[in-house]
Amino acid sequence: MDEDDLPRRKGDAADQLRREDLDSYSRHELDARIHLLEAEIARVEAHRDKASAHMKAADALFGGGKPAGEG
Repeated sequence: MDEDDLPRRKGDAADQLRREDLDSYSRHELDARIHLLEAEIARVEAHRDKASAHMKAADALFGGGKPAGEG
């Protein structure tokens, strides 16, 4: 398992967001926060998709990671 596949450590940005108390936010502030988080989700998904495409290209170039002689 690659280090990138491991769960994030406690205290990272996502964990801090999850723990934040939302009681002091107004409805407008919550709406703005939702839009910001949706934009961040889209950014993360785009990065994930780019990384996936990169891995597929590498697999195609190098034979999918199968040892030589197997197929």
